[in-house]
Amino acid sequence: MYKPGYVYILTNASKTMLYVGVTSNLPQRIWRHKQKTYHNSYTAKYNIHELIYYEFYTSIEEAIKREKEIKGWKRSKKNALINTKNPKWETL
Repeated sequence: MYKPGYVYILTNASKTMLYVGVTSNLPQRIWRHKQKTYHNSYTAKYNIHELIYYEFYTSIEEAIKREKEIKGWKRSKKNALINTKNPKWETL
């Protein structure tokens, strides 16, 4: 049986930083970012916890593959991806 997965993109309040991540439980993972569960993490250090984009996959392996792909992109391509589903960059 496959475990589902999500690829997600977070930003900070001023929309200047992006973080691309992968998880099998999106609500729990976003909560952990907001709570700064991992105090020394990149997202905690730069207050990155606003969910602005995500994709669902039926297997975590597919999600990990997609995360690696997106992480390799330039900022402009990531911005274009976000704009396809959330052009105002509203918190989801």
